[in-house]
Amino acid sequence: MSTKRHLSIVAVAAAAALLMTGCSAGGAGASGSKGDELKGLTGQIGSKDFSEQYILAYITTDLLNAHGAKLEANTKLVGSQNVRQALENKQFVGYWEYTGTAWITYQGNTAPITDPQQQFDAVKKADAAKGIAWLDPAPLNNTYAFAIRASEGKKLGVKTLSDVAKLKTSDKTFCIESEFSTRDDGWPGLKKAYNLDVPDSNVKMLDTGIIYTATQKGQDCNFGEVFATDGRIKALDLTVMKDDKKFFPVYQGAFSMQDSILKKYPEIADILAKVSSKLTTEKMQELNAKVDVDGDEPADVAKKFLQDEGLI
Repeated sequence: MSTKRHLSIVAVAAAAALLMTGCSAGGAGASGSKGDELKGLTGQIGSKDFSEQYILAYITTDLLNAHGAKLEANTKLVGSQNVRQALENKQFVGYWEYTGTAWITYQGNTAPITDPQQQFDAVKKADAAKGIAWLDPAPLNNTYAFAIRASEGKKLGVKTLSDVAKLKTSDKTFCIESEFSTRDDGWPGLKKAYNLDVPDSNVKMLDTGIIYTATQKGQDCNFGEVFATDGRIKALDLTVMKDDKKFFPVYQGAFSMQDSILKKYPEIADILAKVSSKLTTEKMQELNAKVDVDGDEPADVAKKFLQDEGLI
């Protein structure tokens, strides 16, 4: 899931070609089943290339189509930069973005704003000048975190990263990914913020997906770098350490879209508000687990969620 923080290595020109071939229709019922406020709205809802984004794209497509739109979900682009570029080029109606990513990666800031509302307001204001609107955010925060298997967490008596810093050196073992090891909002900054005295021999570099299982097994490390909304946290019975010094940036999810389309169809904001308020960190963990753990299709997970909530 770390793809959302990665700069794409795929050429934007190639990505644009995928826009023409990578579409799939939303899975909701007949158009207008909940109203016709959005009649005439066509185009694509974009997505980055990981499960959470697929689910959010299908949720958005199905919900808007239920109100009269005729949209398609495009889940084929690779890399945050390509998806953002597609929005700026007006090839997407919109897609779900994260405040920390927009603030740091697209808007060129180096220091995150720790207060979620202030961070959102700053991102929204900066993007307004580019013709990009941000709708009210969901509660979910897909930020970096460190987790430990629940049994070992109880044994060591740790609940916060400050607790972790106080452990004896032999217990302070970590699994992290290569990108995190060099980021200012990653390992170097974390060690400084929490005064983590950890020798290099206590840190193992692993691929993102492997970190979850390695943390659960506890052989390579006690503490693994995870993403807060990942469904494997609950499935593997991991406990997330509280970032009590609020070091990590806020990666709050919100739908970003062409401002010109929002002005033409202002009802979009109210319609998506019905679903965004339900998308907590815990709910996204649950939905993501259905894909990453149970093997369900993102489109099916999205449709069932909307049906269970009575939104389609």
